[in-house]
Amino acid sequence: MASEDITKLAESLAKTKVGGGQLSFKGQSLKLNTAEDAEEVIKQIEEFDGLEALRLEGNTVGVEAAKVIAKALEKKSELKRCHWSDMFTGRLRSEIPPALISLGDALITAGAQLVELDLSDNAFGPDGVRGFEALLKSPACYTLQELKLNNCGMGIGGGKILAAALKECHRKSSAQGKPLALKIFVAGRNRLENDGATALAEAFGIIGTLEEVHMPQNGINHPGITALAQAFAVNPLLKVINLNDNTFTDKGAIAMAETLKALRQIEVINFGDCLVRSKGAVAIADAVKEGLHKLKELNLSFCEIKRDAALTVAEAIEDKAELEKLDLNGNYLGEEGCEQLQEILEGFNMASVLGSLSDDEGEEEDDDEEEEEEGEAEEEEEEEEEQQQLKERGQGEQQSLTPKKIIDSQDSTPVPSPPVDVATFLAFPSPEKLLRLGPKCSVLIAQQTDTSDVEKVVTTLLRISSVFKDDAPVKTAVHETTDALMRKAFTSATFNSDAFITSLLIHMGLLKSEEKIKAVPSLYGILMTLNHVVQQDYFPKSLAPVLSAFVTKPNRALDSCSFARHMLLQTLHQL
Repeated sequence: MASEDITKLAESLAKTKVGGGQLSFKGQSLKLNTAEDAEEVIKQIEEFDGLEALRLEGNTVGVEAAKVIAKALEKKSELKRCHWSDMFTGRLRSEIPPALISLGDALITAGAQLVELDLSDNAFGPDGVRGFEALLKSPACYTLQELKLNNCGMGIGGGKILAAALKECHRKSSAQGKPLALKIFVAGRNRLENDGATALAEAFGIIGTLEEVHMPQNGINHPGITALAQAFAVNPLLKVINLNDNTFTDKGAIAMAETLKALRQIEVINFGDCLVRSKGAVAIADAVKEGLHKLKELNLSFCEIKRDAALTVAEAIEDKAELEKLDLNGNYLGEEGCEQLQEILEGFNMASVLGSLSDDEGEEEDDDEEEEEEGEAEEEEEEEEEQQQLKERGQGEQQSLTPKKIIDSQDSTPVPSPPVDVATFLAFPSPEKLLRLGPKCSVLIAQQTDTSDVEKVVTTLLRISSVFKDDAPVKTAVHETTDALMRKAFTSATFNSDAFITSLLIHMGLLKSEEKIKAVPSLYGILMTLNHVVQQDYFPKSLAPVLSAFVTKPNRALDSCSFARHMLLQTLHQL
């Protein structure tokens, strides 16, 4: 290690904060790659008697450095709080699990009894969850009260691993007479989707002691929301529910409203940008009116709520003496509706609790074509869910069949799935439809796309990437279909690559256009797909700097997909 590096490290460590049993290296931008790099940090840890909290946020710890830091932690049995968010900046995804395993094993060896574990803002993906899985199942976490895993890119797979680990922890700790009593759970921006959320809901239902749940921006639709609602119903101490920027629809909102009626300690409800719609808003209003006397904040902003439903919500808070904020911004109230809303609250002497209405969308105009498309999309979604339920019911029944019934069932003719063609998939994309197109889906879509039309190529790419999932069959189908399409486009003499990247950035909402073009609702799928595309031989390397420049710029939509963004930027920098 160079002398100037040692000097710089020493200066950083001089800023180390000590007090109240806490040793903090927070925000010092330490680059700890080797055992030598970590010597001063280890010294501080070893010399700290009664270490209860260790802050390593805002630094970067490599595998070798993690091993020697772990060695120092093996004697720190009093450690209770691990503030280890944003601890692997610039690391390869493959480096993070072994580093976490070393640190976790040290806590187990030390006999620590953790109260708080914060691993937020570490883009470790599903594999990273394996890195602290053993720790979660160990006696070191039987006492855990706060688990924070915000913005880690866990995905469905990681969510399932996490859920299983929490259930195992509860089982083992219960056997010792002291069941896991988790109070705070944070896992926003993780692309958990329905399957991941449902798995975690099962764990929440077993735990039963939650006070705060924060799971915003996870791509959860109403089946996952309904599963969470059922789990929340058996967590009577819940004070905060933050599910911002998921997709309830009225089905999920009604299920959640039923649960709210059973909860008595609720203080904060954040369902903003959750598409609860008018019917869902009325159901939630009924729940608020019936109880929730400790309610301090209700956020139903940007939920496509119309005037009458919004006014019903306002009327429901009349006797909520502790309410501090009501957010109904970004809905369809119109100027008159906004005035009526304010009048109602003024009548209750509660005008001060109303948040801004500056982004109100005005009274919604009926658009028959859009309503028809939405209706068709919902019908298809319901049809797919019914098929899945039938499949699961069939599996359950098959296990209980007698030999005679098995023979009879083999004679029966299976009901075929409805046929899917390319046009149907592109009109209403879903992972199931892509898989049902069969092994030739990549060829079919490429053949039926006019690659001389840049806009059609961009639109088709976005439709394909929108169904991306970590699930292996779906991921493979998306990659193969994308490869066939983009190889055909980029190898065509008439294809304008510059026009393509410009159009793509506009549709992603990263570049402004004179024309009014609606950006895709989520960038996760296209970012993960582009991470694959840029590594292929057909991709023009001249486009990499342009793509990198725009993906690097600050952008709210990109911030909500930080794991996918990190993966793409890391790949682009290596080209």
